[in-house]
Amino acid sequence: MRDIEIIELELVLADAETAEKRLKKAQGAAKTGSKEGKIELALVERVVAHLQAGKPGRSLELSDDERKEVATWGLMTIKPVLYCCNVGEEDLPAGNAWSDSVRKRAEAEGAGIVILCGKIEAELAGMTDEEKQELLASYGLVEPALHSLARECYRLLGLQSYFTAGEKEIRAWTIKKGALAPEAAGVIHSDFEKGFIRANVYALADLEQHGSEAALRGAGKLRQEGKTYVVQDGDIMHFLFNV
Repeated sequence: MRDIEIIELELVLADAETAEKRLKKAQGAAKTGSKEGKIELALVERVVAHLQAGKPGRSLELSDDERKEVATWGLMTIKPVLYCCNVGEEDLPAGNAWSDSVRKRAEAEGAGIVILCGKIEAELAGMTDEEKQELLASYGLVEPALHSLARECYRLLGLQSYFTAGEKEIRAWTIKKGALAPEAAGVIHSDFEKGFIRANVYALADLEQHGSEAALRGAGKLRQEGKTYVVQDGDIMHFLFNV
C-alpha cells in the first residue's frame, strides 16, 4: 500500500505539471473571447485543482465529452489501473493480508486486481500442458495467472476479440466492445470496412457441436449479419466486401 501511494503521488505531481502547462495555453485562448476557449479553460482549471489536491485524474467526475478531451492531454492518472499482487506459493490462490488491502483499494477505485505467484508462473512456462494442469491443481488454480491478467487488461480497456478462420490459419483480432461489423472488418484492412457488404458469423460452441461450416449452414447456425451488427466477444467471422 505504501508503494502504491508513493507511485501514485509521483504520477499526480507529474500530471499536475503537465496540466499547468496546458492551463497557460488555455488562458491565452480564452483571452480571445472564443466560446470554445472559455469552455476549455474551465475544464483545465478543474483538472489542475483536482491534481493539486493530490487526487488522480481518474477520480474526477467528467462528462463523456470532457473525458475524451482530457484523454488527449497525456495524463497518466486518467488511465485505468490494474494492480498485480505477487504472493508466495503458500498464499495461493486467494492471496494474503497485504493483497486483501490492495483488493479493497482496487474495489473502491474500480481498478482491476490479479493475484499471482511469479515463481509458479516461471515454472509453468517450461512445462507441457499435462504438467501445467497438475501443478495448477496442486495450488487450487484453474489457469495460469497470465490468462487472468490478459482478461483483466481487456476488461479495463473495454476490449474484446473476434476470430477469422481458414484452412491456413486462425487469427484473433482486437476491437473495442460495442464495435459494429464494418468497424471490426476495418481492423483487418480499411478496404474491408469501406466496401463492407455483410459478415457470415458463427460461435465456437456451435462449431464444436456441428463440426464444420457446412454443417453449421445446414443447421441454420451460420448467420448473415449486416452493417448494424454489434460484434460479440469470441465471434468467428467471414467478411464479404466490394471496393
